Amino acid sequence: MNSTYRRHATRGFTLIELLIVVVIIGILAAIAVPRYTSTRDRAYVSQMKSDLRNLSSTQEIYHAVNSTYTDDVSSLEPRFSEGVTLTLPEASVQGWSATATHVALPGRTCALYYGAVSDVSPATVEGVIACDDP
Repeated sequence: MNSTYRRHATRGFTLIELLIVVVIIGILAAIAVPRYTSTRDRAYVSQMKSDLRNLSSTQEIYHAVNSTYTDDVSSLEPRFSEGVTLTLPEASVQGWSATATHVALPGRTCALYYGAVSDVSPATVEGVIACDDP
Protein backbone atom coordinates (compact mmCIF):
# COMPACT_ATOMS: atom_id res chain seq x y z
CA MET A 1 0.00 0.00 0.00
CA ASN A 2 2.85 2.34 0.64
CA SER A 3 4.19 1.92 -2.94
CA THR A 4 0.74 2.81 -4.35
CA TYR A 5 0.72 6.02 -2.35
CA ARG A 6 4.13 6.98 -3.70
CA ARG A 7 3.08 6.42 -7.32
CA HIS A 8 0.08 8.73 -6.95
CA ALA A 9 2.07 11.36 -5.12
CA THR A 10 4.57 11.76 -7.98
CA ARG A 11 1.99 12.19 -10.74
CA GLY A 12 1.14 15.89 -10.20
CA PHE A 13 2.93 19.10 -11.13
CA THR A 14 5.14 20.87 -8.67
CA LEU A 15 4.58 24.48 -7.74
CA ILE A 16 7.76 25.46 -9.59
CA GLU A 17 6.57 23.79 -12.80
CA LEU A 18 3.24 25.59 -12.61
CA LEU A 19 4.99 28.89 -11.92
CA ILE A 20 7.23 28.45 -14.99
CA VAL A 21 4.18 27.74 -17.19
CA VAL A 22 2.40 30.85 -15.88
CA VAL A 23 5.50 33.00 -16.54
CA ILE A 24 5.81 31.67 -20.10
CA ILE A 25 2.12 32.37 -20.77
CA GLY A 26 2.59 35.88 -19.37
CA ILE A 27 5.54 36.52 -21.68
CA LEU A 28 3.60 35.29 -24.71
CA ALA A 29 0.63 37.50 -23.77
CA ALA A 30 2.94 40.51 -23.35
CA ILE A 31 4.14 39.97 -26.91
CA ALA A 32 0.75 39.20 -28.48
CA VAL A 33 -1.46 41.95 -27.00
CA PRO A 34 0.46 44.97 -28.36
CA ARG A 35 0.73 43.29 -31.75
CA TYR A 36 -3.02 42.67 -31.80
CA THR A 37 -3.71 46.29 -30.80
CA SER A 38 -1.41 47.62 -33.51
CA THR A 39 -3.02 45.41 -36.16
CA ARG A 40 -6.52 46.45 -35.06
CA ASP A 41 -5.60 50.16 -35.20
CA ARG A 42 -4.15 49.76 -38.70
CA ALA A 43 -7.40 48.10 -39.78
CA TYR A 44 -9.43 51.05 -38.46
CA VAL A 45 -7.16 53.52 -40.29
CA SER A 46 -7.60 51.45 -43.47
CA GLN A 47 -11.38 51.70 -43.04
CA MET A 48 -11.14 55.49 -42.77
CA LYS A 49 -8.95 55.69 -45.89
CA SER A 50 -11.27 53.41 -47.82
CA ASP A 51 -14.29 55.49 -46.85
CA LEU A 52 -12.51 58.67 -47.99
CA ARG A 53 -11.79 57.02 -51.35
CA ASN A 54 -15.45 56.00 -51.63
CA LEU A 55 -16.48 59.54 -50.70
CA SER A 56 -14.23 60.87 -53.45
CA SER A 57 -15.95 58.66 -56.03
CA THR A 58 -19.43 59.66 -54.86
CA GLN A 59 -18.44 63.35 -54.89
CA GLU A 60 -17.34 63.04 -58.52
CA ILE A 61 -20.62 61.34 -59.45
CA TYR A 62 -22.52 64.08 -57.62
CA HIS A 63 -20.49 66.74 -59.45
CA ALA A 64 -21.18 65.12 -62.84
CA VAL A 65 -24.92 65.29 -62.18
CA ASN A 66 -25.17 68.64 -60.33
CA SER A 67 -22.12 70.62 -61.59
CA THR A 68 -21.03 71.28 -58.01
CA TYR A 69 -19.72 69.38 -55.01
CA THR A 70 -21.76 68.96 -51.84
CA ASP A 71 -20.99 69.37 -48.15
CA ASP A 72 -23.91 67.12 -47.17
CA VAL A 73 -22.61 63.56 -46.71
CA SER A 74 -26.11 62.08 -46.59
CA SER A 75 -26.96 63.47 -50.05
CA LEU A 76 -24.20 61.29 -51.49
CA GLU A 77 -25.99 58.12 -50.34
CA PRO A 78 -22.76 56.66 -49.06
CA ARG A 79 -22.03 53.17 -47.79
CA PHE A 80 -19.41 53.70 -45.17
CA SER A 81 -17.81 51.46 -42.59
CA GLU A 82 -19.36 51.06 -39.18
CA GLY A 83 -17.79 53.41 -36.65
CA VAL A 84 -16.40 55.84 -39.25
CA THR A 85 -17.65 59.43 -39.25
CA LEU A 86 -17.08 61.56 -42.33
CA THR A 87 -17.42 65.32 -42.40
CA LEU A 88 -17.20 67.71 -45.32
CA PRO A 89 -15.98 71.04 -43.94
CA GLU A 90 -15.90 72.73 -47.35
CA ALA A 91 -17.51 72.11 -50.74
CA SER A 92 -18.10 74.35 -53.75
CA VAL A 93 -18.01 74.27 -57.52
CA GLN A 94 -14.20 74.33 -57.41
CA GLY A 95 -13.58 71.47 -54.94
CA TRP A 96 -14.19 69.88 -51.56
CA SER A 97 -12.46 68.69 -48.40
CA ALA A 98 -13.27 65.84 -46.05
CA THR A 99 -12.14 64.32 -42.77
CA ALA A 100 -12.69 60.86 -41.35
CA THR A 101 -12.60 59.70 -37.75
CA HIS A 102 -13.25 56.33 -36.16
CA VAL A 103 -15.03 55.82 -32.86
CA ALA A 104 -12.36 53.30 -31.75
CA LEU A 105 -9.49 55.73 -32.44
CA PRO A 106 -10.22 58.95 -30.58
CA GLY A 107 -7.85 61.69 -31.63
CA ARG A 108 -6.88 60.09 -34.97
CA THR A 109 -8.03 61.78 -38.16
CA CYS A 110 -7.59 61.11 -41.85
CA ALA A 111 -8.27 63.83 -44.41
CA LEU A 112 -8.48 64.49 -48.13
CA TYR A 113 -9.17 67.48 -50.35
CA TYR A 114 -9.61 68.16 -54.06
CA GLY A 115 -9.65 71.33 -56.08
CA ALA A 116 -9.46 74.97 -55.10
CA VAL A 117 -10.31 74.65 -51.41
CA SER A 118 -8.31 75.06 -48.24
CA ASP A 119 -6.26 72.06 -47.25
CA VAL A 120 -7.55 70.25 -44.19
CA SER A 121 -5.17 68.87 -41.60
CA PRO A 122 -3.48 66.42 -41.80
CA ALA A 123 -3.84 66.45 -45.62
CA THR A 124 -1.40 68.85 -47.25
CA VAL A 125 -1.27 67.52 -50.82
CA GLU A 126 -4.33 67.66 -53.06
CA GLY A 127 -5.81 64.23 -53.75
CA VAL A 128 -3.62 62.40 -51.24
CA ILE A 129 -5.19 60.91 -48.12
CA ALA A 130 -3.18 61.70 -45.02
CA CYS A 131 -3.65 60.47 -41.45
CA ASP A 132 -2.17 61.84 -38.29
CA ASP A 133 -0.27 59.65 -35.87
CA PRO A 134 -1.23 59.54 -32.22
